Amino acid sequence: MGRLGGTASIDIDAPLEEVWTVVADVMAAPEWQGSLDKVTALEHDADGRPTLLDTEVDIKVRRVKSRVRIRYEGPTRLSWTQENGDMKSVDAVWELEDLGSGRTRASYRFDADPGRMLGLVIRGPVETATRAIFVSGRPGELRRRVEDG
Repeated sequence: MGRLGGTASIDIDAPLEEVWTVVADVMAAPEWQGSLDKVTALEHDADGRPTLLDTEVDIKVRRVKSRVRIRYEGPTRLSWTQENGDMKSVDAVWELEDLGSGRTRASYRFDADPGRMLGLVIRGPVETATRAIFVSGRPGELRRRVEDG
């Protein structure tokens, strides 16, 4: 298996600041991101926001652990890069765009190299399911969290 990733977007019936509040609350992400089971903050910035996290994601055939560095560029961008973990590399970003009239477009981009060992596990139907977990499902989960509370 090669790289795992893609981009997905969705329009949300909420102002940019409200969507940013949900995206930037990385410690609450397991409450609305279905496969993200565990987040542990290891470092914080001067504003008290977590900047280094240990995460654990359930991809059904295996649990994937990562240590990620978070970058806040609010209120329009939150990104992270894996510093250590089960995958060879991971980079992801939320980008938010104010559409006016209290609406926001949320785009999620995920790019990962699962590496040789994990790549052997993530093939065929498992690859499709894993891509749905890591990419295509995230914007819908965010919209439900923001619009439904």
